[in-house]
Amino acid sequence: MKKLYTLLLITVSTLSFGQVLSDDFNYTDNALLTDNGWTGFSGGTTEAVDVGASNGLTYAGYSGVTGITGAVEGNAARLDQTGQDVQRTFTSITSGTIYYSFLINVDAANAATGYSVGLTTSGTTFGNRFFVKPSTNPGKINFGISNTSTANYSATDFDTNTTYLIIVRYDVTATGNYSMWVKSSGVPATEVAAGAPEVSNSGSGSATIGGFFFRQHTASQNLTIDGVRIYTTWFGETPCDLTLGAEITSCDATTLGLDNYTITIPFTGGNTAAYTLTASTGTISGDDPSTTAAGDIIITGVAEGTNVTLIVSGGCSISKTITAPECKPVNPLPYYEGFDYTVANALGAEQMWTNANSGDDILVADGNLSYTGLTSNGNSISFDGAGIDCFSPITPTSAGTVYYSFLLNVPTMAGATDANGGYFAGFGETSTNLGATLWTKRIDDASFNLGIEVRTANAANTTFDATTYQTGQTYFVVVGYAFNAATGSDDVVSLWVNPVVGNAEPATTITDTHAATDLVNISYFFLRQDSTTETPSILIDELRIGTAWADVVPVTASLTDNNINGLTMYPNPVTGGTLHLTSTANATMSVQIFDVVGKEVVKADVVNNTVNVAKLTAGVYVVKITEEGKTATRKLVVQ
Repeated sequence: MKKLYTLLLITVSTLSFGQVLSDDFNYTDNALLTDNGWTGFSGGTTEAVDVGASNGLTYAGYSGVTGITGAVEGNAARLDQTGQDVQRTFTSITSGTIYYSFLINVDAANAATGYSVGLTTSGTTFGNRFFVKPSTNPGKINFGISNTSTANYSATDFDTNTTYLIIVRYDVTATGNYSMWVKSSGVPATEVAAGAPEVSNSGSGSATIGGFFFRQHTASQNLTIDGVRIYTTWFGETPCDLTLGAEITSCDATTLGLDNYTITIPFTGGNTAAYTLTASTGTISGDDPSTTAAGDIIITGVAEGTNVTLIVSGGCSISKTITAPECKPVNPLPYYEGFDYTVANALGAEQMWTNANSGDDILVADGNLSYTGLTSNGNSISFDGAGIDCFSPITPTSAGTVYYSFLLNVPTMAGATDANGGYFAGFGETSTNLGATLWTKRIDDASFNLGIEVRTANAANTTFDATTYQTGQTYFVVVGYAFNAATGSDDVVSLWVNPVVGNAEPATTITDTHAATDLVNISYFFLRQDSTTETPSILIDELRIGTAWADVVPVTASLTDNNINGLTMYPNPVTGGTLHLTSTANATMSVQIFDVVGKEVVKADVVNNTVNVAKLTAGVYVVKITEEGKTATRKLVVQ
């Protein structure tokens, strides 16, 4: 690395304003980092991290950020083995922003995927991580960043055997907003001058940062790293009098379409300079920090799913990235999902669903599953192994029984080797407080058991059906969660496999009643990709959720009278929005109307021998009439 000196007494410990740590690795050839202020935290002394011999990286202008000017000298750190990991600690930072930067050069033949650099909580718990992976384009690499072990990678391809300046911004909070810039030349004087980051995101952050780490995760990744800098401002910029607080995002609406949202950002320290506000999207309004000491900056008209970067320039330079909320509606019960989406799309991108966790997506699969008595609509979904979970918010329910049903096909149990099995679907009080879980457990590659659990424990508390189910075969599964108010640990979960469509609720296949802490309410349905050893290859279709058996096991198109004497229904076809019903008894009637896929579209009492069907679109429906405990079904045509 080029380091230019005018004062020979300046050392690595000389820190400029706002600087927390600086290391140019000006140690003797092949010196160990653990002999020079770094501490090993895993891997012992095996393949200890050292510096090379005259391997310092050169990047014009970068040495100057510390105010050092003069001649060329120095080495660089080598991360090229599986072995020792090291960290350099500093006084813990519990608020504000941290910027860390370094030079990196990736060997052309060794660009394996993994993280190697980042922030720690002053221990072995990582707060933010920098990743490298080979690009899909031969000879190229991608850089990524995340607060977890799964990276968000830049779409830009970078070259091997080339020195880049990496700059990372990390907000020290539990959500840990982060951004990454990659530069091939020049050192931006301000964050604004750096332009748009390659990657910005948030999640699973740490509210305490107390160290910087190097990790050697594989001998197949050969990295040279130099010029580590950590600041609380952009390369030691004078701190801004203006302070931006935690943003609040609110959806303008929650519909099945893409909605807009509004951002409110509180600030203090205004009226101290002339500030210019720029947002990457949306319209800025609210209070003006140039003339107002404290107030709110408001950004409106931002599309759901679009993150916003607010840049403040003028008296100082501030950048804040706001993560978009998901403005998705609560789905009313009864709920039907035929997965009528574009094949290969991510389920979590649809408005009825929300992603949780990270990894590969649950995908829309081409075609349907079939079962006698059910008419399949749209497509289906597929998932396996570890990855993103999907949640669908539903009308909160805290009494009675809540059911879900779907068609299930397990193509193979190969790889799902966990002896306890694993759960892949169920209800949730929240996105993490789950119950009514449905499990699979491998017998062999071609067969499995099904199980249920009041909550989410393990195989010891899960009730498994002794029946052997076969891979490649479609099953109709129904799960019911029954609330009991007597205690907080007496709710019951039941499983039915292959019930007859259109019949009354039969005896259960199995129930689970062990003393687990009950759900307070049911507000979500979830699909879960747990791990490669727990979640087999799964196909699901025709999801239904409701508070009655008929909501999830719909009536068939077969038409029966069941002795409702003198029942008449007219007009049929109906055109005027009013359906008339009469009978000999002329007693109180209730009506359920189902579409051709079994979704309930009308549920009402008959008033003055009429039912309002004005909301029904043209098509064929099945009408189920109940009077004095007797039922009848009729086909209805709406024109």
